[in-house]
Amino acid sequence: MRLKEKITHESLKLFSLKGFLSTSLHDIIEAAGTSKGGFYNHFSSKEDLFYQVLEEGRKIWRERNLFGLDRAESAVDKIKILLGNYKDRYLRDADNFPGGCVFITLAVELSDQRPHLSKEIEKGFIGLKNMIQRLLDQGKQSGEFKEDVNTGVITEIIFNSILGASVSFSANKSTESLDKTVDSLIDYIEQLRQ
Repeated sequence: MRLKEKITHESLKLFSLKGFLSTSLHDIIEAAGTSKGGFYNHFSSKEDLFYQVLEEGRKIWRERNLFGLDRAESAVDKIKILLGNYKDRYLRDADNFPGGCVFITLAVELSDQRPHLSKEIEKGFIGLKNMIQRLLDQGKQSGEFKEDVNTGVITEIIFNSILGASVSFSANKSTESLDKTVDSLIDYIEQLRQ
């Protein structure tokens, strides 16, 4: 792993654990096994590093959460795979995210302190919500859901349940609670089927 990648990856883990503001440049340098010069050879500032960490986090998020979606035939199955991946492949990924979902950690921390950085996190949340809405709309159009299902309301329920499960898991690391939350959400989606 090259030094720039190592600094980015170690910072991703630190931001997941401590947040952006509470992670010092010293913490980053120590975790990456480099010096200030090594850091500044690759990044102009800690904020410059933030954008690299955000991109790395998004890449891992896509790899973990979208795995197998292309093999699912129905929209409902895609949603179920997404939720299962989120629970098993993403939130439980302590190697990359030892503190839990880095996006939630950063969004909460930065909303008042660095709103311009928080807006970058929000773009990912909007993208996830749009993807859920799209899948639900496809499912409704193909007749997978009952006619009276309001896909906008279901999108909000799924999205906010995902965020809640992430916060809860970050706080207590209870896999039992995480399983119960996500499995209940999958059962709820099944009940909406025709």
